[in-house]
Parts: sequence; structure tokens; C-alpha cells
Amino acid sequence: MTLLVTVFAAVVCTILWYKNAPESEMKLGVLCLMYWGASLMWFVDAIFEYAELKEEYFTPAPADMLNDLFLGLSVVALGLIIWLIVLIVKDPKGVVKSALLKKSN
Repeated sequence: MTLLVTVFAAVVCTILWYKNAPESEMKLGVLCLMYWGASLMWFVDAIFEYAELKEEYFTPAPADMLNDLFLGLSVVALGLIIWLIVLIVKDPKGVVKSALLKKSN
């Protein structure tokens, strides 16, 4: 379930990045790389788990699926938080800088 959630997030983010590719003002490339990296990590994890469990891999317990869903959503949320921090630090549109200068005057 974690793999499924992160792949969906990576695909949606990649579509948004590709749609806005020439400008890259919102630093969506950073978010895409984080989600694709997480997807690759969960894919490798799924391969090793399948090698260990064989056919039992395809019949997970509902509690395990729910835990994996929460973990996948947590990874997506953490990726969004990191992306927002990068966006605020880089400040591509100058919004934070103008708000700070306006406040100090």
C-alpha cells in the first residue's frame, strides 16, 4: 500500500511538473524526485518482502494494509512539508522577502 500511495503521488507530481516545466518556479522537480525516490525505496522493499513471503505477500491482513496506508500517507505528507520548506527558503517568487521587508518598514 505504501508503494501504491507514493507512486500515485509521484505520477500526479510529475504530471504537474511536466505541465509547468519551462518555468519551474514552484520547485516541483524537488517534490517529484522525493516521491520517485520513495517509490523506488518501497519497490525494493516489496521485492525483498515477496522473496521472503512468496504467495503470502498477496494476502495481507487488513490491519497491515491500514498501517501501510497510514505510512504511505505520512511519507507523502512529509514530502510536502520538506517541499514547502525548500520553497520558503528558495522563495522563487519573492513573497517571503517582500513580506519581511514590508513588516520591517
